[in-house]
Amino acid sequence: MSAGTGSDGETVLRELHDVLGTALGMAQEHLEQNGGFLPFAVTMDDDGELRLVLVTPPSPETEGDLEGDYDAEAMLDDLVELLKQGRENIRALAIASDVTLPENGTDGIHAAAEHRDGGLLAAVLPYEMTATGYVYGDVEPDGHEALVFTD
Repeated sequence: MSAGTGSDGETVLRELHDVLGTALGMAQEHLEQNGGFLPFAVTMDDDGELRLVLVTPPSPETEGDLEGDYDAEAMLDDLVELLKQGRENIRALAIASDVTLPENGTDGIHAAAEHRDGGLLAAVLPYEMTATGYVYGDVEPDGHEALVFTD
């Protein structure tokens, strides 16, 4: 994490935690309600208002995939491009995606937060589907490079 020190650094860190926590919580809700989720972002504007940002997946018929499988990487690329286009109105953001964790033998929720003032924070929340529902592991820190606030 590369947030500064003092009250400005504390504000950046708090805002990163806000968007990251919101993204992880929303991903858990979507997972439990729908059995999965497509990549999305949570943004914070200058007034501290949080917004959900989604991109529409391509129609399976146009992609030749009739089973409803989507290219999550392409959707992530589209989401990042959309966020870059509107970044002057974004103070902080977090991007969430459903990932496979081969080292754990499970799936996970990956969320990466960025702040326009230079802060970064990322985490992975491992999960497994059991007979009684989803079981979550401990949140693990993860590395991340800025995707939206790159200039």
